[in-house]
Amino acid sequence: MAEGKNLVLIGMPGAGKSTVGALVSKALNMPFIDTDILIQNRENRCLQELIKDFGIDGFIRIEESAVRSINVENHVIATGGSVIYSESAVSHLKENGVLIFLNARVYQLERRLKNSQTRGIAIRPGQSLSSLYNERLPLYKKYADVEIDCSHKHIGTIVSEVAENFFKLS
Repeated sequence: MAEGKNLVLIGMPGAGKSTVGALVSKALNMPFIDTDILIQNRENRCLQELIKDFGIDGFIRIEESAVRSINVENHVIATGGSVIYSESAVSHLKENGVLIFLNARVYQLERRLKNSQTRGIAIRPGQSLSSLYNERLPLYKKYADVEIDCSHKHIGTIVSEVAENFFKLS
């Protein structure tokens, strides 16, 4: 493993980035950063309030600023699902990181995101989760160093695949 590389998780809301990230960080003994929590701490407001007050474009600028402020090595970083809308934020993460796309299927996301209106998801009013997935999928694939299919897998299997791919690519 190359010293200093970060393991960066990207994917849709509900794909398991925060959960997998926390478990991988424990397994690899690496510190963990959740960019959604970083944003909420920096702004002293929940994500949903930020989206409501600043709109999706404003929220993406806030997210970009928070992500670009991260200057660490050997960390596991779980990003917000909308980070891929900022080429600048993604470029910053890729400078020193291996980007792993956790690809969960829409039916899984819908099952996990029963509170999508209050969870702080950058989704336009009236837009379906399926439509959002189809909009973001090409961007996740474009920026990811590796894609992990999370469908029909136990969380432990996903964590192992993430760790194995990180070691192969770092």
